Amino acid sequence: MANRRCPRSQLHAVMRWGLLALLVLFVYWDNTALRTDSLTYTSTALPAEFDGLRIVQLSDLHNREFGKNNQRLYAAVKQAVPDLIFLTGDLVDEYAEAPIPYAKAVGKALSAIAPTYYVTGNHEWAHGNAAVEELKTALRESGVTVLSNQFVPLERNGQTIFIAGIDDPNGYADQTTPEELAAKLYAQQEAPFWLLLAHRNTLFNGRYCRLGADLTFCGHAHGGIWRLPFTDGLVDTNLNLLPSFTSGFYHCNDVDCEGAEVFVSRGLGNSPKWAFRLFNRPQVAVITLKKG
Repeated sequence: MANRRCPRSQLHAVMRWGLLALLVLFVYWDNTALRTDSLTYTSTALPAEFDGLRIVQLSDLHNREFGKNNQRLYAAVKQAVPDLIFLTGDLVDEYAEAPIPYAKAVGKALSAIAPTYYVTGNHEWAHGNAAVEELKTALRESGVTVLSNQFVPLERNGQTIFIAGIDDPNGYADQTTPEELAAKLYAQQEAPFWLLLAHRNTLFNGRYCRLGADLTFCGHAHGGIWRLPFTDGLVDTNLNLLPSFTSGFYHCNDVDCEGAEVFVSRGLGNSPKWAFRLFNRPQVAVITLKKG
């Protein structure tokens, strides 16, 4: 008599495969379904004319596509109705074969929605200095303001704030330092309200927090990649276990930084590709500045 598989064993096998399929579908959704997070930053120092200014921050795209030609991403940004868009580094991936056309397409689409500002991340510089300069030129031609250790004023009805941006430390050895940039800004205005774009969250404590910016915008950590309960993520992009400063608002830990604050984006892409996200959907961050 031929052996027959126990119906219960067959049921268990079907359940196991079904659970595996559900897990695969969840991970796919968790890595492709955009999440828009709306947050508020309140400061008594904010000039009244900028009360309600809406900023969309996008970070760590790593050449990702959300829908054909990134249409889902652009739709999410449009829906946020931003006044400004900040791109805080790793727009392209170090393993990408065609980073320039991708960056140019993203820059053109975003700058058509709102004024867009960009700083480099570590992945851009992995392509070499010449490629970075080509990328910056492509972005400028697309309408993006590239901030390479520079600052620019933003004026409304006679009141001014400043937007500053720092190139990634992997850039030129003789580039303007963050401290030199801050000194130039303070030489122009004694007590400015200013926003700082700087890719690496790991450099906020101990360095960027000392520059005096009212709010710093960072990325780099990918939200800790796997966001487990009661943690800031399991591991960051530098492979540090249980990292901190990976998602949301944080105050500087240094006692002499006078309440310096940073917002860290969880980012959008994955790098390398196998470093999939878990409980950590790609983020479109919308920060509204409020005077208070």
